[in-house]
Amino acid sequence: MAEYERLAHEAVATAADMEAALFGPRPAAEVVIAECDGAPAGFALFFVSFSTFLGKPGLYLEDLFVRPGLRGCGIGQRLMVHLARLAVARGYGRFEWSVLDWNTPAIDFYRSLGVRPMAGWTTQRVSGEALFALAGPAYVAPAHSRTGDADGATLPRIDAKPAQ
Repeated sequence: MAEYERLAHEAVATAADMEAALFGPRPAAEVVIAECDGAPAGFALFFVSFSTFLGKPGLYLEDLFVRPGLRGCGIGQRLMVHLARLAVARGYGRFEWSVLDWNTPAIDFYRSLGVRPMAGWTTQRVSGEALFALAGPAYVAPAHSRTGDADGATLPRIDAKPAQ
């Protein structure tokens, strides 16, 4: 998938990272695997988000993948329908994701499902060294927190008083 998205240089996750994130003591995401004739055909990896506007959690789709030879067979649609039903069953207020602006096949697929883009919004991200720089030199994250588990990390108290 990273190669197709032209992002292979950013894919650094190991099998151990994925196992810990999906099956560890505090799973960070869930995955639904589609099968065709008993073999993996595709998957949808997602996690819970939250909307302060709605006051409800939401389902955020991180990755949707169908094996190239099985595309056009309805597997992606069935995965999306499954996730929509899951969001409704859990009482979530939304189901959302990002798509690369050049990925016309994916955009066309989403449009065929009745999905529309969110006008006026752009994705913002800070990661890697920029994330640690933003956290500041006074905060030294425990080694395990660099993989997303900050339990036990001591965060400074934030003083919310307006600057004078």
